[in-house]
Amino acid sequence: MNRQIIHFDIDAFFASVEQLDHPEYRGKPLIVGGDSDRSVVSTCSYEARAYGVHSAMSIVVAKKLCPNGIYVYGNMQRYSDISSQIFDLIESEFDTVQRVSIDEAYIDVTGLENPIEIAKRIKKEVNELTGLTISVGISYNKFLAKLASDWNKPNGIFEIVPSQIPDLLRPLPIIKIHGLGKKSCEKLNRIGIFTIDDLYSYPSELLNDILGEAWAKEIIDRIHGIDDRPVKEYAERKSYGRETTLEEDSDDRELLYAILYKYLVKIQHRLDEKSLMPRTLTIKIKYHDFEQFTKSHSLEYNTNDFNILEATLINMFEGLNLEKPVRLIGLSFSNLEDADYKQFNILEGLGAYSTSMHK
Repeated sequence: MNRQIIHFDIDAFFASVEQLDHPEYRGKPLIVGGDSDRSVVSTCSYEARAYGVHSAMSIVVAKKLCPNGIYVYGNMQRYSDISSQIFDLIESEFDTVQRVSIDEAYIDVTGLENPIEIAKRIKKEVNELTGLTISVGISYNKFLAKLASDWNKPNGIFEIVPSQIPDLLRPLPIIKIHGLGKKSCEKLNRIGIFTIDDLYSYPSELLNDILGEAWAKEIIDRIHGIDDRPVKEYAERKSYGRETTLEEDSDDRELLYAILYKYLVKIQHRLDEKSLMPRTLTIKIKYHDFEQFTKSHSLEYNTNDFNILEATLINMFEGLNLEKPVRLIGLSFSNLEDADYKQFNILEGLGAYSTSMHK
């Protein structure tokens, strides 16, 4: 069975967040990266891209191409908060998620439901949570999934299946090959290689001289649909959580607790599936004026007993003094322990105790 890999990318992430927070920017060419001539473009809206502006471009050049654009420095903390919300959502639903950057990731959905339906659901959930759109690529390996996510931007879904390779890739410019940088492309252009079709017919031993043997082989494999790299988390998850920005600021305690309870049910179920037991619960609150605080409580021992976790949440929430209307609320579980490993240790201990009793 072929793998099923999803790659998603938040559309024009920084610029889209700015347009979300500043309605007056919507529909206008917006460039994030600052107004100083020493700055470079971090990202820009699709309206600015129509003028030829793109990421990593000098602000000086961008201003020449788009003199009437809106230039802002951006707010990394805000972008990070939104990114965390999205990844918390994705990682609460799927076991194997590999973050690539603040705005993109791979998900291994092999053996799950139809990947197109999964992609539609993810897009809907992200949009409902944040107001942002994402583009999703689906294929049987990471290289093609990444390529597919660029195919139908913005807010699109595209799937590449084995029968489409190599013909689908032939007309694409070589800059579309993820990992092949601008300088390498320029070297290949100088010897007449402009498209992936040109690469197919070029002798591999000559490519070795330009790209190096290992990298040349990897590029050739990828354009032939061969990429065995696994989707994997590079760091063990230290916590599981969910948070949401409310449609309207609220001090309705019943509403706020209902949100926390919903997250309690979802996170506890997720941890149960993964045989993990938390010890620490944390409630996160952000007020309407963006002042933020967290309240944590650590249990005497790790547990995934729903009744204990619910009672803990109730006690924590009842002790909250909500001074102002709330903009964002969240719940997370941390200090995780493997339930299977703990059970194994208990059984080992009982075995040792039983042995000593019968000596």
